[in-house]
Amino acid sequence: MPLLVGWVLDLLLGDPAWLPHPVVGMGKMIASGERHLNRGSHRMLKGALLTVTLIALTFAAAWAILHFTPFPYDLILEAIVVYYCLAGTTLVREVRGVFKALDRSLEEGRRQVSRIVGRDTNALSAQEVRTAALETLAENLSDGVIAPLFWYALLGAPGMLAYKMVNTLDSIIGYRNERYRRFGCWAARIDDVANFIPARLTAMLMVLSRAKRLVSRLNFVLKHGPRHASPNSGYPEAALAGILNCRFGGPHLYFGEMVDKPYIGDNDRKLTTRDMKIAVRVNRIAEVLMVAIVAGAVVLKNTW
Repeated sequence: MPLLVGWVLDLLLGDPAWLPHPVVGMGKMIASGERHLNRGSHRMLKGALLTVTLIALTFAAAWAILHFTPFPYDLILEAIVVYYCLAGTTLVREVRGVFKALDRSLEEGRRQVSRIVGRDTNALSAQEVRTAALETLAENLSDGVIAPLFWYALLGAPGMLAYKMVNTLDSIIGYRNERYRRFGCWAARIDDVANFIPARLTAMLMVLSRAKRLVSRLNFVLKHGPRHASPNSGYPEAALAGILNCRFGGPHLYFGEMVDKPYIGDNDRKLTTRDMKIAVRVNRIAEVLMVAIVAGAVVLKNTW
């Protein structure tokens, strides 16, 4: 019941800007720790201590609060945790917003896509704006929906919150630039491990959401997924590129540095609003499939 209630809340509400979000608090803790520890010698050790401590404290605090909260308030709290940890509706809204903004002007499209991508957007073409939005839609289906649900199935709501801390650590300090290369090393590696199965599961669910050409699309994912610099991000991106018969990847500017990413897919065709609508439908079906799988797994676990 908490899983379904939390999921329905995300479908209905998304993440309203006026509502305080625990990820914001996580980000502030990480930023504070980074400011105090990312200096001097032994930066890798300091980053490892910060990363492991924050993940462990998040899990322990969530477990303790839920364990000692009396019934039925513990179920209400768990539903709220599920709601906060899912980002499917907000992601879809943001990507739709990029395409609508781009219809008005290229400058508006660039501004809108900068809200959901890490790359520099000031010089992106209209095609690059659409590509960035759809790449993010695929990648964050894994990070924002499938992975949290996967860890909920394994470790309950505390595991779900701990995963959000892992993901937030990676998004803040997991970069391979001069500032974070050593300090954020552990955050990036733990995130890779935490997303290894969910990323591949995401790709499989995306392929299953389109009933036709299952074998050829799975082969496409297996061929193009490992090309990405990330051990995980390439799989959902390859699944969407295969479904849309398009091309993702290529050189992008991050913090003033050009990063040459391998291409995923071969058809460098123009992306359209129709592609966005197909991609959103794929995301939603994959999300429903995952919720059904996790709900079944939770029922079986409780029955045993």
